[in-house]
Amino acid sequence: MDYIYSFEKLEVWKFAREYVKKIYELTLKFSNTEKFGLTQQIQRAAVSISSNIAEGSGRTSPKEQKHFVEIAYGSLMETFSQLYLAYDLGYIDESDLVEIKPLINNIAAQLCNLRKSIIDRESNS
Repeated sequence: MDYIYSFEKLEVWKFAREYVKKIYELTLKFSNTEKFGLTQQIQRAAVSISSNIAEGSGRTSPKEQKHFVEIAYGSLMETFSQLYLAYDLGYIDESDLVEIKPLINNIAAQLCNLRKSIIDRESNS
């Protein structure tokens, strides 16, 4: 584990991993009837965030890098919407939403900053 890939240095990737862990903890509260429905959907979308950050960092084209950051942001918004659905269905409490919202805000802001830095690098080339 000596070699460190560029995505491993990104704070947003580390927070995205923390988010996945929290999503998996929250989905433990979901009904067993949701095992192959909302539970799987929200877990996949959460995993997609860190995966797309990593995949984008492996691309050489700023256009592609930006694209994967945008997909990660979209997946973050998808999971947030799904958390509201889980709340509406009674699987999680309002306190769960309140607790996870700062992490969502943090990841969203960092993804926006990452996208901006890619755009800035691209325009300075």
